[in-house]
Amino acid sequence: MSLSLKPLDDRVVVEAAAAEETSTGGIILPDTAQEKPQQGTIVAVGPGKVSDSGTRVDMTVNEGDKVLYGKYSGTEVTFDGNEYMIMRESDILAII
Repeated sequence: MSLSLKPLDDRVVVEAAAAEETSTGGIILPDTAQEKPQQGTIVAVGPGKVSDSGTRVDMTVNEGDKVLYGKYSGTEVTFDGNEYMIMRESDILAII
């Protein structure tokens, strides 16, 4: 996916997975009761952080990686009608 939204430094743009619409018992949940997903797919990656010595540290995640991130990580943005999360690479907990 080619996204014209380019993150800076060690930031990534994540498209969040869809929220669960039913509970484990099969009850349909209204929008207000649905938990925000804590996983998604990376759609854009910044060039990496510049270290104190002036060298660029490469990112360890790539576009297309499915990731888990903290519950309160990142900033929600709407771009071209789609919702994304912009967060630092350090906010990512794991690659799935």
